[in-house]
Amino acid sequence: MKKTVLYIFFTFIVFNTWATHNRAGEITYTHVSGNTYRITLITYTYTPSAANETRNYLTMQWGDNTSSEIPRIDIQYLPDDIQKNTYVMNHTFPGAGVYQIVMTDPNRNRGIINIPESVTVKFTIKTTLKIDPDIGANNTPVLLNPPVDKAALNQIFIHNPNAYDPDGDSLSYKITECLGNNGLPIPGYTYPAASNTLYVDAVTGDFVWDSPMQVGEYNVAMLIEEWRNGIKIGEIERDMQIEVQETDNHPPVILNLPDYCVTAGDTLDFDVTATDPDGDDITLTASGGIFNFSNSPASFPDTTGATPLTALFHWETVCDHVRKQPYNVLFRAEDINPEVGLTAYKNVMIEVDAPAPQNLSATPTPNSVILNWDTYQCSNATGFKVYRKNEPFSYTPADCETGIPANSGYVIAGIINNSGVTSFEDDFNGFGLPQGYNWCYRITAIFADGAESYVSEEVCTELIKAAPIITETNVSNTDEQNGSIHLTWMQPTEFDTGIYPGPYKYIIKSADGQIWENFSNPIDVPGITDTTFIDTLIDSKTDAKSYEIGLYNQNGSDWDLIGSNSHSSSLFIEGIAGDKRMTIKVNDFTPWNNYLFVLYRKKSDSDCNPNALPYDSITSFFGNQYTDKGLSNDSNYWYKVKSYGQYGLNFIPKPLINFSQEICVSPQDTVPPCPVNLSLSTDCDLFQNYLDWTVDTECAPDIDNFLIFYSDTIAGGFQLIDTVKDNTVRTYIHSPEESLGACYVVSAQDSAGNFIPPEDLVRVCIDNCEYYELPNVFTPNGDGKNDIFKPFPYKFVEKINMTIYNRWGNEVFKTEDPDINWDGKDFQTHKPLSDGVYYYVCDVYERRLSGLEVRNIAGLIRIFANDGNTKKQ
Repeated sequence: MKKTVLYIFFTFIVFNTWATHNRAGEITYTHVSGNTYRITLITYTYTPSAANETRNYLTMQWGDNTSSEIPRIDIQYLPDDIQKNTYVMNHTFPGAGVYQIVMTDPNRNRGIINIPESVTVKFTIKTTLKIDPDIGANNTPVLLNPPVDKAALNQIFIHNPNAYDPDGDSLSYKITECLGNNGLPIPGYTYPAASNTLYVDAVTGDFVWDSPMQVGEYNVAMLIEEWRNGIKIGEIERDMQIEVQETDNHPPVILNLPDYCVTAGDTLDFDVTATDPDGDDITLTASGGIFNFSNSPASFPDTTGATPLTALFHWETVCDHVRKQPYNVLFRAEDINPEVGLTAYKNVMIEVDAPAPQNLSATPTPNSVILNWDTYQCSNATGFKVYRKNEPFSYTPADCETGIPANSGYVIAGIINNSGVTSFEDDFNGFGLPQGYNWCYRITAIFADGAESYVSEEVCTELIKAAPIITETNVSNTDEQNGSIHLTWMQPTEFDTGIYPGPYKYIIKSADGQIWENFSNPIDVPGITDTTFIDTLIDSKTDAKSYEIGLYNQNGSDWDLIGSNSHSSSLFIEGIAGDKRMTIKVNDFTPWNNYLFVLYRKKSDSDCNPNALPYDSITSFFGNQYTDKGLSNDSNYWYKVKSYGQYGLNFIPKPLINFSQEICVSPQDTVPPCPVNLSLSTDCDLFQNYLDWTVDTECAPDIDNFLIFYSDTIAGGFQLIDTVKDNTVRTYIHSPEESLGACYVVSAQDSAGNFIPPEDLVRVCIDNCEYYELPNVFTPNGDGKNDIFKPFPYKFVEKINMTIYNRWGNEVFKTEDPDINWDGKDFQTHKPLSDGVYYYVCDVYERRLSGLEVRNIAGLIRIFANDGNTKKQ
């Protein structure tokens, strides 16, 4: 701490010469190997500042409790007294985790309009690195447009960082506050004043200032976030500086440009035209990652000339350019004006899509479809997705529309992790494709970053009809021992009778549940024309039954299988009890499509004994469940469901009608009341937290009381501290013992005792008040008034770590006692100190929401001990 204070005093003396230089900057990184990354720090400083000479090294905090002096490897001198400094170092992180890489350097340049006393404020930038084996290695975006720019007073200003992500990750953008001491937002910082609006476009990254209202220099920060597969994997906080000047000049205009899609292998050409309203000459340039590719980079010549000025963008794309995210190209037009040059930007997004696989064909078998296609032209693809649908779907992809639309009804039949493969057999994951449909297919190529090609043309085929087609698995009697299920099927018609001349038989196998595997208990049905069977003496009450039916041909003493890909399960329903309601859930697993269900109900006695009363058809419904309301709790009801279904081909009869088993169930109040809407406030003087909540109108009648749960930390477990038994009350006051920082949950409870556990509700938290404050004057002169330096009344402080220094940086007092009780004497000599100004640094250990936290405070103390008559020490 002593070194820190000496440095602070030294800074007070010499900052005018040495510390008025930082304008802008950012931290980026590239992956080297393992947990090693190459970190690049770029700062933009005020060229005339002598501080530049002492910045050959800067301290980098790695976020793993270590730091390093990172060396400067390059200096570039830019116009307008701007110096670009590049620092590079490799660092190996200890393992998986999230690391905040931070650089702080005193100080910012003088006179920044929106940063109070900017010359005394430290310059801080940071970048977040996430190391996660499940995500893979990451490289930050490369920011191609420098973060220093000029704007004109009362004219709209647009700046874009031109971020290029080499990994193809998604980027999003936010405006945020600049950072200062301790990496925290700068006290008193304000966003630049705008006559209309100030914002950052979250998609394009355009910083829009409409419009500057005062001449001067301004700093803003932009948060650039990286996303991969919907997961945030890193961010850069870039600090940028904008100089607003008063001028009669107007920026040039780049004529409107659309975004583009191009198929890999095609060439993209378009003109870019800029004009200047004042007739100034223009310099037109472009930047973006695509200009730096080693394989077939894009081109755009730097062009200077009279307005209007046009240049040609040209790019011969190849398969290596395919990626999921579009490329951003930033066109820049700057006018050549003797007073001040102004700039215009235009973003163009270019999407490079992979071509569709070609010449897809389909060949049927009795239980599968074999697909073939041409060798794919993009060798950097990682494989293919095979899509299946049980009927044709007319679709031609539009430009930029890759993959297959979600509403197409296509499902993934298989994923092939090899781009050299040219065939695939779809046998429904070993179960065999069901008969009765026109099976249709399309395929796409896939790439490592998740990109997907345009989809192929559609091919369709029917299976060879060499297997039975099941049309009925109807529960005809519900019982645990004497249950029965009625089976019906259609006989095969397209097998080769020359190879299979007969005699024939069907073999029926069954399995418990709705899983089409582990079939057993074979039953023979002789001949080929008998296509019905009743499976009896089974448990049809507690579980469904699944069946496999195969046609066999006798070959001597053996029976050869002709076709057996016919599987189906019986309907099985479940009752989910609620308060005066019953939800009937239908589990169906059939080769046909059930498009409608009819629900039947009848009353039962208290023991659920079967009865001869007729069922009432109470409703028909779509989907797989229906909630029957208006029932009586603790009364028993019988239910069953009838389904209507069909296959996709017209030669199969329809509708296909099947019944489920019968169930006897009873409604019960097992559902807790809905969550309340909780808000918190604090009275720091009375040391009380106030809980207020509201209840949705339709939920209020179900509430009997409210349970108040409390946790003293943001991630701690909850304890029940009280029950509010009046269900009309909506407030509660709590006075915690150790800290006002707390989290609460209020859970409504009904008369049946149902409530939502606190862990399943959203905790609402409030942090502790900052009570610990120190005076800036005391008078240790023995008059009994203000003789002791001590804090104002406080609470929730466990200890402090305080040191007081004189003007020369020497320690004069130290303590860990929060009450301090300093009598104004030197703690080593025990002599009274002279009148004057003393400096303190104090770490305050406070009980807060996250636990015991350290808050650093610093300030000045003025001692008046001798009524102005002091002797020099």
